[in-house]
Amino acid sequence: MATAIMTDSNSGITAQEAERIGVALAAMPFLVNGETYHEGVDLPRDQFFQLLRNGASVSTSQVEPGSLIRAWENLLLNHDGVVYIPMSSGLSGSCVTAAALASGFNGRVQVVDNHRISVTQRQSVYDAVGLAQEGRTALEIKEALEADAYYAGIYIAVDTLEYLRKGGRLSGAESLVGTVLQIKPVLQISGEKLVPFRKVRGMKAARKVMVEAMLTDAKGLFRDFCRWGEMQLMVSYSDVSDEVRDSWLEEVAAAFPGLSIVHAPLALSICCHTGPGALGIGMCHFHTPTNG
Repeated sequence: MATAIMTDSNSGITAQEAERIGVALAAMPFLVNGETYHEGVDLPRDQFFQLLRNGASVSTSQVEPGSLIRAWENLLLNHDGVVYIPMSSGLSGSCVTAAALASGFNGRVQVVDNHRISVTQRQSVYDAVGLAQEGRTALEIKEALEADAYYAGIYIAVDTLEYLRKGGRLSGAESLVGTVLQIKPVLQISGEKLVPFRKVRGMKAARKVMVEAMLTDAKGLFRDFCRWGEMQLMVSYSDVSDEVRDSWLEEVAAAFPGLSIVHAPLALSICCHTGPGALGIGMCHFHTPTNG
């Protein structure tokens, strides 16, 4: 009986992708005008963004404890252990809640807190799948992923300050001035916190800042892993046109020649905070199989 891998939809992994790679998926809930929906289940992406543009009130919530417990119990019927990879504890209480629930499973459920979200969380899931295929136990996989916690980073630029203001991350006055001046805040997720990185005029400048910041990280903190070919580059976005998505991919590819790029839209629960039109770039270390 092998180790089962489970994650939440903040990773950007869809139900179809999860089925293909053999991963269990918790659909993250979010609220629109007070009504609860679940990622990939009962509200299509295009309808979600249309509701946003129509002024809907949106917020996020945690996975229901009962659904997590039932999912783990079902997985343990056919597996020795479960590794659950939620979003970072620094960005949500979901991880702490899951760890408390897992304490009742006598070590058979291991909750990973490696400070990842979105595309970097997605890579952790793929790493976990590979480690499970090598025969690693749930505890061994947890320890391996958490040892890599700080070898990851994300920069993200939002098109509008409105949703950050609604989420309480900046004042109404800041939002008004920023909108008038076309200020685009670039945010950084490094370690367990989302922090302001820089404010620039226009998305073109924001894109340049993000690429330059990731290049700096690649030559600094991630230097050895980049030299060894063990860093994955990623691009993310929320409700942008194909033209904008492709041009962003081309810009990143030009700055990092020879590196493969994984790209995926941001999860809707993340878009509740970023709004439409956000662009992001991420990089993280990935595990290479011990069997070569």
